[in-house]
Amino acid sequence: MRYVAAYLLAVLGGKAAPVAADVEKILSSVGIEADAEKLKKVIAELNGKSVEELIAQGREKLSSMPVGGGAPAAAGAAPAAAAAEEKKEEKETKKEESESEDEDMGFGLFD
Repeated sequence: MRYVAAYLLAVLGGKAAPVAADVEKILSSVGIEADAEKLKKVIAELNGKSVEELIAQGREKLSSMPVGGGAPAAAGAAPAAAAAEEKKEEKETKKEESESEDEDMGFGLFD
């Protein structure tokens, strides 16, 4: 993924067809050591292809993937989360009260 991202950054930077040295320079600027084999594979796969077309193809593939199914569970989880928050608040108030009781003892740990 980092090699593809660096390749895209090189394209955005004005290189129509970035070479391995361009991608290595970008990766090294953020402290990442490039693996020559992986980099060579990414360059070979992307060489001669339009980045805009690749992005459009990727969007088409992503749009065909199902991502639903979580809505009913989320609706039931909302009241439970609210109840859990109320319990948390009650515990925090009790904790604050107990801390103030410790202060009333007249001495501190680091006095």
